[in-house]
Amino acid sequence: MSLRLSTVILPVRRWQEGGRAAWVRAEQLGFHTAYTYDHLAWRSFRDGPWFGAVPTLTAAATATERLRLGTLVTSPNFRHPVTLAKELISLDDISGGRITLGIGAGSNGFDATTLGQEPWTPRERADHFGEFLPLLDRLLTEGSVSQQGRLYAAEEARNIPGCVQRPRLPFAVAATGPRGLKLAARHGQAWVTTGDPKLYEEGTPEQSVAAIRGQLEKLGKACAEDGRNVAELDKILLTGFTPEQNTVMDSLDAFVDFAGRHIALGITEIVIHSPIQDSVFAADEKVFERIATEAPAQLG
Repeated sequence: MSLRLSTVILPVRRWQEGGRAAWVRAEQLGFHTAYTYDHLAWRSFRDGPWFGAVPTLTAAATATERLRLGTLVTSPNFRHPVTLAKELISLDDISGGRITLGIGAGSNGFDATTLGQEPWTPRERADHFGEFLPLLDRLLTEGSVSQQGRLYAAEEARNIPGCVQRPRLPFAVAATGPRGLKLAARHGQAWVTTGDPKLYEEGTPEQSVAAIRGQLEKLGKACAEDGRNVAELDKILLTGFTPEQNTVMDSLDAFVDFAGRHIALGITEIVIHSPIQDSVFAADEKVFERIATEAPAQLG
């Protein structure tokens, strides 16, 4: 399989002031998928514009024709599977079946406390995710769902006519721990990693590659335990959070070298951020365009 090259467009621009143009440009540049973050606020962008993921993707669906669209990633931090399922089915319909749901357990960032709750511990996040994802799977594949769980419930939740994509839109599951990897193996059509966060500031590229290799081995074991071939899952790497940080966007050669090392591990899709100047994702627009249009052919 040839490399899939995708991008992330953060929801920081008003639709009529560069927002729409960014999604149209992503399609014109030939990206496989354009994702956006599904947060209420995010790190250094907290005090600036930040729009909702689902309305943004809905608008993007009407502005594009071929480009796949998705989240990287949605989490239980401020969502409920019943309402999320309804939004996803609507979004999949509007887009003509072009939606991928990136989904993970979430973190202890701003989303964890914005609704006034105490942030969940890692165990509590895993508990919520472990109940959230299977219920969401049912809601997207069954016309009516009733389920009473410890953390989430649904009572005759109707989701007719279901997704355009059958049996449902694909899940790209972000996970590195054992419980999350089991969910990826059972419910995922793809697996997502950002590398090892412990190596982000002080690790080396070599250590990062070794860490991702280890993650892939654990994913393979989780799939085997679930009776599934790990080759069935796409393996997605979201860049910007490995020791190279955003320097992979310094030049076409830098990106090709970085991508080649990770393709050799088994990564099938690499995601780069659409440049945002004066931010952690600042990059030369011309280099970004060269990567989009030239790198896939060089990487095979």
